[in-house]
Amino acid sequence: AVVGRRGVRALRRSPVRVLPPQKERGAAAEAQQSPRERPPPPPPAVERSAAGPGLWYEKAAPGDRRLGKVVTIAKSKKFRDHQGKVLLEGQRLIKDALEAGAVLQTLFFSTVGQLKELPEAQLKRASLVKVKFEDIKSWSDVVTPQGLMGIFSKPNHAKMSYPAAQLTSSLPLLLICDNIRDPGNLGTILRSAAGAGCEKVLLTKGCVDAWEPKVLRAGMGAHFRLPIVTNLDWESVPSNLPAGIQVCVADNKESGAQAETVSVLRGGGRTGSAPGDLKAPVKSKLDVAPEHEDEESMAGVCVPELAAQYYYENWTQAPVAVVIGGETHGLSPDAIHLAASTGGKRLVIPVVPGVDSLNSAIAAGIVLFEGKRQLLQRHKQEGKRHKFPT
Repeated sequence: AVVGRRGVRALRRSPVRVLPPQKERGAAAEAQQSPRERPPPPPPAVERSAAGPGLWYEKAAPGDRRLGKVVTIAKSKKFRDHQGKVLLEGQRLIKDALEAGAVLQTLFFSTVGQLKELPEAQLKRASLVKVKFEDIKSWSDVVTPQGLMGIFSKPNHAKMSYPAAQLTSSLPLLLICDNIRDPGNLGTILRSAAGAGCEKVLLTKGCVDAWEPKVLRAGMGAHFRLPIVTNLDWESVPSNLPAGIQVCVADNKESGAQAETVSVLRGGGRTGSAPGDLKAPVKSKLDVAPEHEDEESMAGVCVPELAAQYYYENWTQAPVAVVIGGETHGLSPDAIHLAASTGGKRLVIPVVPGVDSLNSAIAAGIVLFEGKRQLLQRHKQEGKRHKFPT
């Protein structure tokens, strides 16, 4: 009877759960995740070697197509947006990113000597994968690849450590990009902004992604030299500007008879009006960009009056922000309204009759460096002891 009761109690107990080894448990849990939740597999490697004290790297198999797939995915905007990662290529760009505090996750390199040129502390926290130069060359979009690619967490401008020389040379000059859609132009504009000592750059919705590889290459490290705030709608632009700022818009159309557009880079400069006429407020019609077509008439929309003057005349009421519009659609109505609400002006860059447009990057360089000249001249006249670039 005693044996019988023990048998009954044994049947009532919960069955023992047999757990597989830890490696198998991890694989089973990963299999249950949806493809979107499942993290990407680490790059395959076949060997592990030392590159110095405490610095280890893995050596990938030559011609491994899986590595190329990882790089291809890392180049996509979808990957940047959903995974919050960016792909950087080249020694200088990767070094600038690391020194500014960007977080490196995976570095692909072709020679161990390349690692010695990068900050060792940041490399120790990343996965280092040595691959054949021919493989990196096949992944690269540049003509002369350096054999160095890195996948970084997308940098946050508020957490970056910008170079001290850039910060001490910063001027009360900001740049707002409006519908800049060409990657090469945007990268060149960012480079000019860094060179002129801009305090900050704002990119509104409609601009090309600042972290696209072509923008990064044209920017030549500008992304890690000054704050770049991206994907802003116009309602949030004022909150990213200092109090009391004046917003001006760059233009290459003089206030001649019946200017159909107020576009920074569309429509040629007209020289039919006298320079004195530029001082008068101008009420113009603005070409409507596609994102505004549902809100405004295709025939154009009346924009507020802006006083017009040549870009080389005094306009640097510190602090000041300049709006640069894209070649295709020019300045948006929102840009004109923002300028009008701050008492801003239309800065005219005169061009020879018959020349239809200026490149947006060229226009940005002209206006920004003129703004720098005026600010430094004012600083000199006021006798302030701030250290600005000369």
